[in-house]
Amino acid sequence: MNQNLNLWLIPLLPLFGALINGALGRRFSKRTVAAVALGFTAAAFAMALWVASQFSALKQIPYQEIHPPWIQITGFTVNFAFMLDQLSLVMLLVVTGVGFLIHIYSVGYMADDDGYYRFFAYLNLFMFFMLMLVLANNYLLMFVGWEGVGLASYLLIGFYFLKDSAAQAGKKAFIVNRIGDFAFLIGMFLLVKYFGTLDYIPIFSKIAQNSSQFPVESGGAGLLTLVAFCLMIGATGKSAQIPLYVWLPDAMEGPTPVSALIHAATMVTAGIYMVARSNVIFNHAPMALTTVAVIGALTAIFAASIGIVQTDIKRVLAYSTISQLGYMFMACGLAAYSAAIFHLMTHAFFKALLFLSAGSVIHALGGEQDMRYMGGLRKHIPWTFGVMAIGTVAISGIPPFAGFFSKDEILWKAFSSSSNGWIFWAIGLVTALMTSFYMFRLLFLTFFGERREPEHAHAAAAAHGGSSGHGGHGDHHGAPHESPWVMLAPLVILAVLSVVGGWVGIPHSMGGNNHFEEFLAPVFEQHATPSASAGTVEHGTAAIPEQANAEAHAAGEPTKHALEGAARDIHPKTSTELLLTGISVAAGLLGLAVAYFLYIARPELPGRIAHNLGNLYTTVLNKYYVDEVYQEAVVDPIVEGSTEILWRGVDVGMVDGAVNGAGTTAQAAFGTLRKIQSGNIRSYAGWVALGAALVVAYMVWMGMQ
Repeated sequence: MNQNLNLWLIPLLPLFGALINGALGRRFSKRTVAAVALGFTAAAFAMALWVASQFSALKQIPYQEIHPPWIQITGFTVNFAFMLDQLSLVMLLVVTGVGFLIHIYSVGYMADDDGYYRFFAYLNLFMFFMLMLVLANNYLLMFVGWEGVGLASYLLIGFYFLKDSAAQAGKKAFIVNRIGDFAFLIGMFLLVKYFGTLDYIPIFSKIAQNSSQFPVESGGAGLLTLVAFCLMIGATGKSAQIPLYVWLPDAMEGPTPVSALIHAATMVTAGIYMVARSNVIFNHAPMALTTVAVIGALTAIFAASIGIVQTDIKRVLAYSTISQLGYMFMACGLAAYSAAIFHLMTHAFFKALLFLSAGSVIHALGGEQDMRYMGGLRKHIPWTFGVMAIGTVAISGIPPFAGFFSKDEILWKAFSSSSNGWIFWAIGLVTALMTSFYMFRLLFLTFFGERREPEHAHAAAAAHGGSSGHGGHGDHHGAPHESPWVMLAPLVILAVLSVVGGWVGIPHSMGGNNHFEEFLAPVFEQHATPSASAGTVEHGTAAIPEQANAEAHAAGEPTKHALEGAARDIHPKTSTELLLTGISVAAGLLGLAVAYFLYIARPELPGRIAHNLGNLYTTVLNKYYVDEVYQEAVVDPIVEGSTEILWRGVDVGMVDGAVNGAGTTAQAAFGTLRKIQSGNIRSYAGWVALGAALVVAYMVWMGMQ
């Protein structure tokens, strides 16, 4: 008999914090608000650690807790049920751990904000929904968390709701995500129709046990391909992939801790988690998998190219996030799910660190976000410089920092995935070079050289189309100052994790055992005949039959083994991988060297290069005008159509016209009859006489028939 872990308590704890601060926070002191928010978040993290300590003792994995039905109709039931396996445990620890650190940081960063209690209520609410998403045992409960984090994101992006750009950014995020969510809904409807359930394990088991009914759809599209495409579109919205990535850069209008928690470490990874969780469906839909890989690769290099020229420190990190999510998406598309989740975890450490460090810089400068008006800050804020340097090295893929191991794993899986895998590897390698360049550019512009005087910042920024932010605290005209330790302590912890966090996945070629991949293997390995125990199926995953695998190979499609890219290595990796590792490290170091040459050794060169590139530079600086194209091709036609056709044509012309026409007709008819009621007795007598004469005439006429 398994121990009862009471998983339901973990998401419920931050919900209590949200309700208390939301309802009573206005009356509380800021100290009390912080105590409530941090107390419940810390309790959730502590319980997650306790669950992790009990995980190895569980007799059955996945472990499930099934509570009374939520929806129950003929032939269809959805329970309030939670599931814990290796994948959800990793996500649980990342969400609660990184989330708790960001809550601590927010106590200092938001200290002077009038919406203090509201901010922490929203932050706790987000934690509740994100934990529901990762612990759910069915797609509908996952969708509740999915929509909930979208709501919390809208509230937090538009936190400064009196600022028009923030309000617009919140609406943009909400609407763009609804596009992906609509496709997710269609995918769920298809699952209900053809499987009669939304629970993960029964769906995956049915696919596994009925290979004739659900073969690998390598010859074209089928049910599972259609479902996979719907889920993929949902993931592109939530994880900011092409073409639905446009909301995330604007989301930087929210306070910096929001950017760290929602738009770097947790919410935007929900799409990656969903694809990885649905690996059985995607493995049976090679066409959808290939599409996922292509979208991820294109997003990675496209966003990286934009990040190279951005001047707002948070926007550089925003496009970096989109690019790194593209890496994860590409890995999922190559069926290297463990590598994707590995990078998800390490990215949560170093990207949260980078965003919070950027917040510390903004705090030091009283709100300035434009890197053109920074410089020389390492002498004023040495702790912030130190931790941000660690984050920069980590994301650049330089060993032995965390980002090196996870990024190298993705590149190796890409190269070894199929005969065309070198294309994805090449795109990933170029992206790694670009990432290293723009991150060290950020570091050098912010902390090295001489300070660009802030009194000229806003006028110059306006002249050059730059932006200066909000959300900082301090004297803009005074000397930059280091952040308080309530902000620095989480940065130090994240910096340590950014160094050692990747050591759990050291590959065989470097003398390690890749324990992280070994840990996740049961989730992604395929089992043809899941075993049942006490009404619960173990591992709930499907197998791609060897016959179907052979047929896929004969048809020229990527096979299961090729797509997985050797999900668990049996033999030591060859010298080829070491060679590729050396190339990827060289790419990271080359990016560092180029950034040093341009922004330290020859700082006058970037301006000349930008001038010589002319329209190309302007195009990239303006993000390839994608937002403008969307505005002209999508937004304006919809607004115009809604105004001219739906409002003036249908609503005013047809609906109001029919109602008003009926009213006018009735008014005219009864206006005539109204004249009969004149109040004149002589007139009434005449009408009575006329009526009587008509009755008599009718009776006479009837008698003559």
